[in-house]
Amino acid sequence: MSDARAERVPAAREEGRRIARVLIDSPLPQLDRLFDYELPLELGDVAPGVRIKAPLRTAGRVVDGFVVEIGVESDATRSLSKIESVVSPAVVMPERLYRLARRAADRAAGSASDILRLAIPKRQVRVEKAWAPVDEPVAIDPDALARADEIIDRYQGLGETIADAGRAAVEAIPVQDGSRPGWAALLAAVATAQLGEGRSSVLVVPDYRDQELLLAALEALVPSEAVVRHDARQPNPDRYRAFLRTLDDAPCIVVGNRSAVYSPARAGLVAIWDDADALLAEPLAPYVHARDAALIRQEQEGSALLLVSHTRSTDVERLVQNGWLRDITAARRVIPNVRLSTPQELERTMGQRVPSSAFATARAAAAEGPVLVQVARPGFSPTLVCASCRLPARCRQCGGPLGAQRRGAVPVCGWCGRSAHSWRCVECSSDQVRLASSGTERTADELGRAFPGVRVIVSDGSHPVQHVDDRPALVVATRGAEPVAAGGYRAVILLDGARMLQAPDLRIGESCLRWWSNAAALASPGAPVHLVGVDGPVARALATWSGAAYARSELDARMPLHMPPTARFAQIEGIPASVRGALDALSEIGIPADAVLGPVPTGDDGRVRALVRFPYAAGQSVADTLRASVVADAAQSRRGRGRQRIPLAVHLDILEPDI
Repeated sequence: MSDARAERVPAAREEGRRIARVLIDSPLPQLDRLFDYELPLELGDVAPGVRIKAPLRTAGRVVDGFVVEIGVESDATRSLSKIESVVSPAVVMPERLYRLARRAADRAAGSASDILRLAIPKRQVRVEKAWAPVDEPVAIDPDALARADEIIDRYQGLGETIADAGRAAVEAIPVQDGSRPGWAALLAAVATAQLGEGRSSVLVVPDYRDQELLLAALEALVPSEAVVRHDARQPNPDRYRAFLRTLDDAPCIVVGNRSAVYSPARAGLVAIWDDADALLAEPLAPYVHARDAALIRQEQEGSALLLVSHTRSTDVERLVQNGWLRDITAARRVIPNVRLSTPQELERTMGQRVPSSAFATARAAAAEGPVLVQVARPGFSPTLVCASCRLPARCRQCGGPLGAQRRGAVPVCGWCGRSAHSWRCVECSSDQVRLASSGTERTADELGRAFPGVRVIVSDGSHPVQHVDDRPALVVATRGAEPVAAGGYRAVILLDGARMLQAPDLRIGESCLRWWSNAAALASPGAPVHLVGVDGPVARALATWSGAAYARSELDARMPLHMPPTARFAQIEGIPASVRGALDALSEIGIPADAVLGPVPTGDDGRVRALVRFPYAAGQSVADTLRASVVADAAQSRRGRGRQRIPLAVHLDILEPDI
């Protein structure tokens, strides 16, 4: 025992027992609170934020947990269990991370431990033992800082907003810096400027493609040791090593997917690219969107917050209208050369997938460099119909849609994957099918015959392509899978727009505008962008590059209907008695009956689902009430151990109400 340790033991005995307030790592909602444990003196100094093991009295087993607070209790008569061991002295849950997880979970009626499970990787002993904390800041090349400042100065008021730790919605300039999109250059520039001032940045992007583009942009400005990659595809040791680096005092730039928003780095800036991308919505409970977590983090930590995109989501536009976010655009706006079909062309080319004007543009541009053709779906023909009566071809086993992998191939079900060797139409008994849609491969096949001698590149989920060179080529890609072309595409052809807009989705208009805008931003300056077969407000918003105005019109249309994001929605699912109990609890806090949609059955297992819409001002009281209902239902389910029970599930801020 060291002298310092020997001096502390008598003092602790005089003052009382040491107490640790612990958050148990458990999926059970009734355990989502702090538990008091006695901290034995033989464990020595224990800091808040370390991993521990403690007995769970109700189950008679030892569980993992995190120490949240350390205190002293003078009442020695209270019966307390003792912490069994300290797993590691590393403080992996700083107080700021716990506060963020707690606040985000409370807003979503969820558990803090579920969020911490996303934020803190599993411990890797060898990595932790080899961890040497970095204290010294990384030196930044003055020329890199000058280039970063030059990019920041292209936006009105951006530098001031960051300096004042403000919040802003930023419309990215749709131009390329060599082989890097403008948005990636912008995020790399603001992070570089922060690093030059000794502050960390957290940059959140939807997927690995965006991550690679952003890392490439950062590589040209900052040393590699200053960049921390946060990626779910990383091996566990690499992921834990990267997490430990964000705990160091030395500033860094964190680049990652949606869970990177919880990085414990002391961030002076948090930035999110393309917040409307569905990949930024967390699919695991408590379903906190990365945008919402970033807003909470900015409010708690006082960091700057940037939501960068080419268009404007209705969620962000609502915050701009409320004055919560500043609207930042380029000092000198650059608008892609979008060409819409005239009413005469729409009528004349009805039924043509690629009209003559777009075909001529593609032919001329393909002689100079790459041409992008965006389509709605991957594969050869994702949809088949009966050749006789045009009824959609369905699988006899599961009822799923039949598609073809190539011309003349046996139809295959898109749901169960079974081959339909002897298919017959249930309506007319015909055994012949017809291609009803064109995916990437069929489009590539057709264009390859129309453009002999020009290479054709397919990019979709099954054939990912990150970059293409500046040689002539036709690049057929699904939305979101478009490669970046060196110097930009010489032309962009947007197909299947009318079909995309027909999707039964509340947000389909803003989604299509986002898909088309992101593709148009890949064009070289002045290159033609053809939107084929579409007119109306979405097409005009693309042509005039007025995504914010379109988002405002969408908000105005949804306001009378109280549809998201003008109101918050909660989805409640479980057995009828549990759902009814939760709805009764909501009525007691003033949620009117006409705010409830349902309940309606969801399947054959007896579950029902209800939707509740409520104003933002009532958000915390609704979340607290629903959380209490979930805990009460879980406790009741535990008391009836003899029978299996469907738990009550709550999901706040659903993107698309479905009832």
